[in-house]
Amino acid sequence: MDVPGIVQALQKDFPTLQWSEFRGQMRVWVGRDRLFPLLQKLKEEHGFDMLADITCVDYLYYPDKKPGRFGLVYVLTNTRTNQRLVVRTFLDEPELVVPTVTPLWEAANWLEREVWDMFGIRFTGHPDLRRILLPEDFASHPLRKDYPLQGLGERNNFPVIRRAES
Repeated sequence: MDVPGIVQALQKDFPTLQWSEFRGQMRVWVGRDRLFPLLQKLKEEHGFDMLADITCVDYLYYPDKKPGRFGLVYVLTNTRTNQRLVVRTFLDEPELVVPTVTPLWEAANWLEREVWDMFGIRFTGHPDLRRILLPEDFASHPLRKDYPLQGLGERNNFPVIRRAES
């Protein structure tokens, strides 16, 4: 498989960068310590000016061994060339922490809050890291694979909101 031009350019500064391509979609992954510099380079030098999404995958029961339990995924777009790139890093407990990318893309603000809320990944330097989908006193992260389908009884403590009060 030929190494695409963008990967060749990135490997000069990130020699441990790994990559794959599937159906025309390019994916790269890098260690947590190199994540922010890689994303910054992609934006500033390679034109990936749009952060389309940030999400996470819990590989707890995945049959193939991964470098960490959680795969943090950034989907970037170059709006001039319509090129897409997926950037991943792997995290494991107890260090579920990465730097925020809100200085690079303001759209990361809510996306990082959602990943924090659902998976418990912390983003250091985030301007307002608090729950966005669940109540502040909700103690769990429901998209983790070890979270029970019936919940942990948290819904019993939610205040009842009547239509007239909303």
